[in-house]
Amino acid sequence: MSEQSSGEGTIEGYGYTQELQRSLGFRDLLVYGLVFMVPIAPFGIFGGVFAGSGGMVALAYAVGMLAMMFTAASYAQMSRAFPMAGSVYSYAGRGIAAPVGFLAGWMILLDYVLVPALLYLIAAVAMHSLVGSVPVWLWLLGFVLLNTAVNYLGITMTARINKVMLAGELAVLAVFLVVGVIALAQGKGNGFSLHAFYDHRTFSWSLVFGAVSIAVLSFLGFDGISTLAEENRESARAIGRSMAAALGLAGLLFIAQTWVAAMLVPHPAQLISDGDPDGTAFYDAARAAGGAWLGTLSALATAIAWGFANSLVAQAATSRLLYAMARDRRLPAFLARVDPRRKVPVNATLLVAAVSLGLGLWMNARSDGITLLGSLVNFGALTAFLVLHVSVVVHYVVRRGSRDWWRHLLAPAIGFAILVYVVVNAKVAAQRLGFLWLAVGVAVLLVLLATGRRTDLETTAVPATEEQP
Repeated sequence: MSEQSSGEGTIEGYGYTQELQRSLGFRDLLVYGLVFMVPIAPFGIFGGVFAGSGGMVALAYAVGMLAMMFTAASYAQMSRAFPMAGSVYSYAGRGIAAPVGFLAGWMILLDYVLVPALLYLIAAVAMHSLVGSVPVWLWLLGFVLLNTAVNYLGITMTARINKVMLAGELAVLAVFLVVGVIALAQGKGNGFSLHAFYDHRTFSWSLVFGAVSIAVLSFLGFDGISTLAEENRESARAIGRSMAAALGLAGLLFIAQTWVAAMLVPHPAQLISDGDPDGTAFYDAARAAGGAWLGTLSALATAIAWGFANSLVAQAATSRLLYAMARDRRLPAFLARVDPRRKVPVNATLLVAAVSLGLGLWMNARSDGITLLGSLVNFGALTAFLVLHVSVVVHYVVRRGSRDWWRHLLAPAIGFAILVYVVVNAKVAAQRLGFLWLAVGVAVLLVLLATGRRTDLETTAVPATEEQP
């Protein structure tokens, strides 16, 4: 009998009522994480990572996967301690203190709330480049309406769509890899090389970690699995296992496709010096391997994957975070409403759709819209991940006296250090806006405390039914 079905590790032990539908198993969670990260995510940002890493794009993704693995390990520990929706908001709130949890949740909102808008905008621009007669705003509206309708039908429908979309993305990726390897064997491109992993002419750790700050955007989304904890029908351990599995599989796919693409780039030196302002470097590599049809297929797959598949799960994850914070009276109560028939947080889902549409239209009017959104997403996510690592140490070592030094002290400390180094070397363009968002969060928290809208989350930090590590 599973842990959830036997009554252990359920949210009732924390004073909540089970409202969401427990229908997801390990495979559903794994697929969800893979779709959220997008197996072909490097298609859209390959040029930026290639240029930023001095051509060592595969190395940047390998280091990025390592950094996120440590973060996933911390997520696994906290999801077992607190098997509920809310992600880092819930973990920091209960592992450290409720105000810290609010601020962590507030910062990761930069990631969760802005990611759908970023994905919709990139997809809309890509589709406009293929079908110029349809304006960007109309593509944007279409993607938002379609995803909102699917998410409203319930998490089971979302899971089914995820599996179909994942199969399609993997099929396109397989075509690229096969055609690309054949092309290299025929003498096309720049020939076989390991320069994508190490090039002594350009290598420096600061350069690589600067590129990792861009590459890590492809990995963001694995943490969205934790927002489905209250819809997981299996043991709480399934959350951590699915995170690690999704990260490992996605990381290997990222490394493989960027390595092959790096050997096919028509003018690598020019790409490093001039960058990839139009975001077409990967499609140029695909054309070099298989012709115009492969370049067009890659661009179309990117648009559909980012605008539908990835945005679909991003909207679902964001709505669960808003639901969890509203349920704890940290956000307006109407966001905690669950549709009695569909078992989804309907108001939170609709709000995410409205915000995504508004932000997408606004950023489309800016010349730096995509860049600004991307840097804000990274800033919010990495800041929240830093707090997550601290929450593991505080909850397990300080509060519970754990002597599992690797999982509860060393691994979180290493993950924390890597992320700090990534942030320092990234020179994030949106730091000012990010810290402004944090300041607004502090002000909101003070208002909540002053008006008595507080919950002592930490008082339920260690229920009798908590699963032991």
